[in-house]
Amino acid sequence: MTTQEAAGAVPETGESSDTGSRLDRLPASGWHRRLTAIVGIGAFFDLYEVFLGGVLAAALAEPWGLSHHQKSWLIASSFLGMFVGANVLSFLADRFGRRRMFLINLGAYSLCSLACAFAQDATQLSVLRFLAGLGLGAELVLVDTYLAEFLPRSVRGRYIAWAYTLGFVGVPVAALLGARLVAKHELFGVDGWRWLLVAGALGAAFIQLLRTRLPESPRWLSARGRNAEAEAIVRDIEARAGGAPTPTKPPAVRPEPAEAPTGPVRVPLKRMFQPPYARRTIMWWIFQVLQTVGYYGFGSLAPVVLQAKGHTVTESLTYAALSYLGYPVGSALSVPLIDRVERRTLIIASALGIASFGLVFAFASASWLIVGAGFLLTVCSNVFSNAFHVYQTEIFPTGLRSSAIGIAYSLSRLTSVVLPFVALDVLEDLGATAVFTGSGVLMVLLCVNVRLLGPRTNGRALDAI
Repeated sequence: MTTQEAAGAVPETGESSDTGSRLDRLPASGWHRRLTAIVGIGAFFDLYEVFLGGVLAAALAEPWGLSHHQKSWLIASSFLGMFVGANVLSFLADRFGRRRMFLINLGAYSLCSLACAFAQDATQLSVLRFLAGLGLGAELVLVDTYLAEFLPRSVRGRYIAWAYTLGFVGVPVAALLGARLVAKHELFGVDGWRWLLVAGALGAAFIQLLRTRLPESPRWLSARGRNAEAEAIVRDIEARAGGAPTPTKPPAVRPEPAEAPTGPVRVPLKRMFQPPYARRTIMWWIFQVLQTVGYYGFGSLAPVVLQAKGHTVTESLTYAALSYLGYPVGSALSVPLIDRVERRTLIIASALGIASFGLVFAFASASWLIVGAGFLLTVCSNVFSNAFHVYQTEIFPTGLRSSAIGIAYSLSRLTSVVLPFVALDVLEDLGATAVFTGSGVLMVLLCVNVRLLGPRTNGRALDAI
């Protein structure tokens, strides 16, 4: 047994096992629900921004005379920023804290989104959307990491699903606002599409103010050796949540107290590529590349696909908005399922639903079938999304959690950069059916990957997994 193990440290996680077990034992409370709401509403703006690309490409195609290449860059630019941001900010979140990065990322997004509203051409708008994406790059990584490190294991899945239900309201809102504002052309003398960007900037600034009151993760503080701060936060949460505070153990309980670790216990990134994490890392990298095509492919390209099928801009945005209503519905539907159905099974079943309804959407010509298939596809998408967002928080230890998730997540953003260029070329040359057939095949490969390489996590403590 090592000195660290004898002293009660947990080498794999880098955190005090006492900190994690005390947080896991707490009853779900109003404090946990408020925390979930504040974090979840912040996710609104990441998702709003992700799906805004397709709205802007459809809305500006005619007035700005956008070429095929310019439309692709308009969609891809924010994803490129998110790729860089996910790598940088998620690493910094493991180094400098979850709370600090939460404030930095939304602040940067708010400023850059406001600047986007003043863009005068496609190049300016693409560059500014890259910078806005840079700020948002680690948002969903931080949402997953932060909530997983606070929530009791009995409600971890459900509450993260509720956070995303709040966040995914941003998707139909972006499309509905887009349809109405584009149809009006101007509001108070300003182009309607510019108001979409102003709304995102102001909303993010408001949520950033709410986040200034969030505590730092005690698990992260403990992993950094800041045990007194972690203890104070855990005791405050215990008091607010109605749990009985755990008595402080007397120093005599610990053998060899002089050798107990007092500084940060760091988990190097290379640990991702050693057992048991190497298999999980490979599985999750493959997963993030494949899921991007099925999940973000529909959401970011649906308005453009509908235009290619012969619908007007207003019709395309309206149909897309009605389809996008399935995102919050699917997210809410996942809440009773996520802790009852094994994570891998839920991911696989919903991924097959995405593939199936994508094909129906591609072949459909009647408006009711287009909207119906799109709605069911997005319902499946968010059962899928919530299941995998919870799953990824559970398969890496505290000292690696944000970095490991962020690096894998950045691959999805990099794939999203390439996706519009490939998908729009296929759409133009072969049509919507080829786009969604290819997407369906990749989702089947994703299912095989998760089933063969993914561990079981339901109902288990983070330390145990």
